[in-house]
Amino acid sequence: MIYYAHSKKKDIPEQEYSVHIRGVRSLAHEYVQEMSCYSSCDETLLSHAVEKAATLHDIGKLNKDNQAVLSGKISSKSLPRNHVDAGAAYFLNEKHFSVVSAAVIQAHHIGFPDFTDEMNKGDAIFRDSSIASDVDCELPELEAIHDNLINSNFKSDEEEIKGDRSVFLRLFLSCIADADHTDTSMHYQRYPANVKTIPLRPAERLAHLDRRVTELKQKGADDDRNALRNEMYYACRNADIELGISSCDSPVGSGKTTAVMAHLLAQAQKRGLRRVFVVLPFTNIINQSVKTYRDALVLPGENADEVVAELHHRADFENKDARHLTALWRAPIIVTTAVAFFETFSSNSTATLRRLHELPGSAIFVDESHAALPAKLLPIAWKWINTYAAEWSCYWVLASGSLNRFWTIPEIAGTNKSNCVPEIINDELRSRLSVYENKRISYHSDLFPKDTARLADWINDFPGPRLVILNTVQSAAILADYFSEHFGRDCVEHLSTALTSNDRDNTLDRVIKRLNNKKDANWTLIATSCVEAGINLSFRNGFRELGSLVSLLQASGRVNREGVLSNSEMWTFCISEDGMLKLNPGLKESASVLKGYLEGNRTIAPELSTQSIADEIALYGLSGKHKKLVTNEELQNFRQVEEDFKVIDSDTRIVIVDSTVAKHAQYGKVDWRELQKVSVQIAKYKLDELRTPIIMNDIYRWNLDYDDFIGYMAGIVKLKKYNGEAIII
Repeated sequence: MIYYAHSKKKDIPEQEYSVHIRGVRSLAHEYVQEMSCYSSCDETLLSHAVEKAATLHDIGKLNKDNQAVLSGKISSKSLPRNHVDAGAAYFLNEKHFSVVSAAVIQAHHIGFPDFTDEMNKGDAIFRDSSIASDVDCELPELEAIHDNLINSNFKSDEEEIKGDRSVFLRLFLSCIADADHTDTSMHYQRYPANVKTIPLRPAERLAHLDRRVTELKQKGADDDRNALRNEMYYACRNADIELGISSCDSPVGSGKTTAVMAHLLAQAQKRGLRRVFVVLPFTNIINQSVKTYRDALVLPGENADEVVAELHHRADFENKDARHLTALWRAPIIVTTAVAFFETFSSNSTATLRRLHELPGSAIFVDESHAALPAKLLPIAWKWINTYAAEWSCYWVLASGSLNRFWTIPEIAGTNKSNCVPEIINDELRSRLSVYENKRISYHSDLFPKDTARLADWINDFPGPRLVILNTVQSAAILADYFSEHFGRDCVEHLSTALTSNDRDNTLDRVIKRLNNKKDANWTLIATSCVEAGINLSFRNGFRELGSLVSLLQASGRVNREGVLSNSEMWTFCISEDGMLKLNPGLKESASVLKGYLEGNRTIAPELSTQSIADEIALYGLSGKHKKLVTNEELQNFRQVEEDFKVIDSDTRIVIVDSTVAKHAQYGKVDWRELQKVSVQIAKYKLDELRTPIIMNDIYRWNLDYDDFIGYMAGIVKLKKYNGEAIII
């Protein structure tokens, strides 16, 4: 008799059980081999446990009722018997006892349970109580069938996890889930077989970067500032750091993007690391950084897209039909967002977790780290940073032009409090770099709330080009639309996540060209916080809606960036909700702290950054659920951690705005790179309210107006104006 793991689909035949098990076991073994050399304590346990779970994870599919569906004898959208319970039962038996393998098998489709609840089940731990007795009765028969098809000789060893238990279990589940998903996708021809891993080759890429920097230096101006940038580059490149975490407090315009990359490559060569991550706070600044890195790091004969991967938003899908769209961490250099990166750490979704095993042995550059995470999430993030540094050979650089040293704040650092995070550049060089920063702009505020018309008129009276940053996508789109109608389309540009990646790129290119044309001055860029960090733009004057201190400091880095003007200003303003402009309630606490500084005439400077975080915590504290995050992590309450750790507290979905790509996606003819270029993220409740059509699991098709100026907001603005409604989204 032939036993199957996956059923026939269209013209693709069934996959035999033995073929699938051997495929998953081979991939899982490969993943463990690649990461285990970076483990400081649990590599043997992980290797043995992964072998066990990979071999028995689908034994429940051998059930006769399940085989009837898998073989095609009976038609059903799902298997009649929960197939994971048999594997869990196998390893909870005294003969084969491995509780970690049982837990991972139970979780390999739906994620882990909260272990606090699971332990209350007593002998039924990690079991499906509704079928446990039936499974126990048939398990000997399933074992006999399995042993006839697959060799299952395992080593017996103790299962003491010496390192962080939660991190270990997530990495374990990552190996099994990725091997299972990848083998399944290859069978259904949704993922290519025999994909070759591109090596990091850090020494060669560093030499390539050195040459590129030398070429740019020769083309640039021969002045003190460029000399300082060159000194900054080599100071970072040659910094001798032994610890697992360092910081780089570098002023605006000091060349941090390439300097820190040189440092990471040098450290990767020294430590034998396999991958580099660049973690940025916002989606649109990825593009500019990716262009820089591809230009400077791709070696002759390489495909730039494969060497420097560009990941905007998470593209994680549990559904088999959409698994091929998942963005994995397999490139040697990965540029991604803080949301996608840190929410992978907290995730309990196997579609997301499947990439986590690629992280050990990586150098990680958290650029603009002040904006990466809200203060309430920093305690658990700091715990993860320390764990991956100490136990999985990750090397971290926390960098910013307005660095807040959150690890020195007791309420955040907890037991991991440290004043020993070394700086890559010394105080003397930092001081010389800061000379230009201190003369660049002056800070001002007008805290009287303004509606759309008054705000527009006030801003437009200042010399341009002008930069305006608002706290919501809606406010930015509304103000941009108002500017276009009242001052002319040529007088305004708009940049926010209401635009697709492609349209953000085009807008950014247009903004750069306009800024380079000194005769083109009377115009305004209206944007969200996505432009306030990491983008090499320089405006005459800047305006930012009241928010956090660090956001104000970073936004000011886009004003008179080179310090060539003598009278540039950075203004803080407040809005009045007029049915169009919309406040962001998530910034209430940090805005209150900054308002106090402004009203108290405190000097706005980077040195105030850490104090602002401490003041925010002192005034408002950490909410109950965020105080419990670290505790729930230590108790392996995985579902609760995933629920409470939200960088952006919004349930969003991917929405394709290109009708051709939407049609291709419906028939499985688009990959994740193409998907992210023509899609946006919109809150699910809004999609439900607008009755936006769904293409497949968690992917929607935008059916309202979309334009390259204010993006999907064009359709919403038009709809609300037509109905005579205020816009509330």
